[in-house]
Amino acid sequence: MKRIGIFGGSFNPPHRGHMHLAESVRAALALDEVWLIPSKISPHRSMDAYAPEADRLAMCRLAAEAYPWLHVSDYELQSERVSYTWYTVEHFAKTHPDDELWLLMGSDMLLSFSSWYRWQDILRLANVAGIARAPGEDERLNEAAAQLSRFGEIRVIHVDSFEVSSTKIREMVRKGSLDPCYLSEKIVQYIEERHLYAGK
Repeated sequence: MKRIGIFGGSFNPPHRGHMHLAESVRAALALDEVWLIPSKISPHRSMDAYAPEADRLAMCRLAAEAYPWLHVSDYELQSERVSYTWYTVEHFAKTHPDDELWLLMGSDMLLSFSSWYRWQDILRLANVAGIARAPGEDERLNEAAAQLSRFGEIRVIHVDSFEVSSTKIREMVRKGSLDPCYLSEKIVQYIEERHLYAGK
């Protein structure tokens, strides 16, 4: 049996903060694999600033090249429906029936988790790793986890903050001031060659 992390998001673009988070949670939970799953239609945010699906998928694959335990799934991109997490968890439960699934989510997502589509069913098929990054988050997240734990296993994991966001990176690209320390060299080159985000 493998322990598998499910890490969804827009990855617009995938940056070193995403990789730091994935690596930290993998170590904390002794995960064998982590899967990056770029979303097609997010129920939580506007799609206006998104790079094309094919480009976000390609950048995720470039990011994963440096980590043998990191994989990329295009499952959500292949669907025409909103990228509700339930469908993705159900898919992984069917394709990995003998493995232990861990759903990775940020603090804001854990705090709102009880409002998610079929959240109780998600906990029936997967454990949840809530990620605390900012100082003082642990207490609130531990309280939320305790309230939800009767439906399934929820762990709060503290990850040292990596101060970068995809929004900040897109803004830097627009201003022509992208700091390459935030992205892998291959992704920087990909963004420049495809002229991504320059006009958004």
